[in-house]
Amino acid sequence: MALFWRSYVVWKRTGINPFTFKNFNTQTIVGRAYKLTFALLVLVVFVYALSPAAYAYLAPIRWLEHPSLRWIGAAFVIFALIWIIIAQAQMGEAWRIGIDTEHRTPLVQEGLFRISRNPIYIGGVITLSGLFLIIPNALTLLILIVGLVLIRAQVRLEEKHVGKMYPREYAEYCQRVRRWL
Repeated sequence: MALFWRSYVVWKRTGINPFTFKNFNTQTIVGRAYKLTFALLVLVVFVYALSPAAYAYLAPIRWLEHPSLRWIGAAFVIFALIWIIIAQAQMGEAWRIGIDTEHRTPLVQEGLFRISRNPIYIGGVITLSGLFLIIPNALTLLILIVGLVLIRAQVRLEEKHVGKMYPREYAEYCQRVRRWL
């Protein structure tokens, strides 16, 4: 919901669709793979919640099914949601899903972006990790691993794009602020 809400707010304020997956290229492939991964994650959550018998077919990792790990996972998800919402708000109208080659957005360097160049993606990694701890099975483990690969690929693509838009400013920003934490 955090992704869709912020996208709606940006669209209403600017008239620009923040979903920028238009051309078939590496970025589009990463975006489509991410959508598929997200759909699988939603499916796992629904199967877990609505059909315990069907959940058994997702190869649960029983030794990780411990109440304390589930609570830690829930704390991760809640923390990540708050973190992502704050980072999205700090991006303001620069918020996009994908790479927007048609509109120049400001280089956000304030708030959480002072400590990480990619706080929203950090939130995504924490969310995927938390969901794996809440629902540990082979599919959520695969989703976590694929999610990490996709996030890393998307970050590299975005860094290349932002580096072209703001060569000097982004190079200076990269010297001051780490990619992750």
